[in-house]
Amino acid sequence: MSTDYQSARVALGARLRSLRDEAGLDGKGIAERLGWQRSKVSRLENGKQTPSSEDLRLWAKAVGRPDVAEELGGRLTGLETRYRSMRRQLAGGHLARQEVGVAETDRTTVLRAVEVVRIPGLLQTADYARHVFTANTEFRQIPDAGIEDSVRARLRRQAALYEPGRSFRILIWEGALYALTCPREVMAAQLDRLVSLIGLDTVELGVVPFSAQLRRSPSHGFWIYDRRLVIVETLSDEMWMEDEESLALYERAWDWLADSAVHGAQAHRLIGRARAALNLS
Repeated sequence: MSTDYQSARVALGARLRSLRDEAGLDGKGIAERLGWQRSKVSRLENGKQTPSSEDLRLWAKAVGRPDVAEELGGRLTGLETRYRSMRRQLAGGHLARQEVGVAETDRTTVLRAVEVVRIPGLLQTADYARHVFTANTEFRQIPDAGIEDSVRARLRRQAALYEPGRSFRILIWEGALYALTCPREVMAAQLDRLVSLIGLDTVELGVVPFSAQLRRSPSHGFWIYDRRLVIVETLSDEMWMEDEESLALYERAWDWLADSAVHGAQAHRLIGRARAALNLS
């Protein structure tokens, strides 16, 4: 269990204990009101057990504070956000994480994504992906990364781009077109790959230009799978969020960035400008 998760659960338990104390009840008294075993009260208050939303509603009622039910529910939602240690996930190599990406993409009809420092995995060439995995392996000091298997898994995930009925709405910050995380000839082929995807009926590729007047600047990449899951990747962790509030927040961020993105011929022009600036043959 992650430290973040346990700390949040302990904090929720402390809040429950505070509400009980304010109501003038001891552990036995609230257990009797709720019809619970006293041991359950103890586990909840000490962060040893995760309450259900119904547990929290009943607790708020039992202490005479039905008005705090919404607050407690919000705390539970935050608690249920799943933090996954990137280092632990990658300890055995990149392949396992790529297989998760394949499975989540297979379950998804509409995928919206933002990338700010590199080309999105769904749009990468094999050579570009190979260099990304190699750089991550060196940076994270992964002993056996299984790079070639990971590249194959990434390319297998890309098959979804050509399946009828799917929609991939992907935004790339213009700076990612200039980031040379690979040799120049590999980057040239990667930019050509992006151009080839413009106009594909399942892909809506947008570039957010440096000149955009942004309501919100892109600070990190994120992926929205239908309306069921947001994955946010940071340097050390991934956040998997499924609650309505987080989904709405990231949908709003995506919409704001999409308003500033250019598509079609304009996106093609920005990609060509990057190619020229990097002096790619």
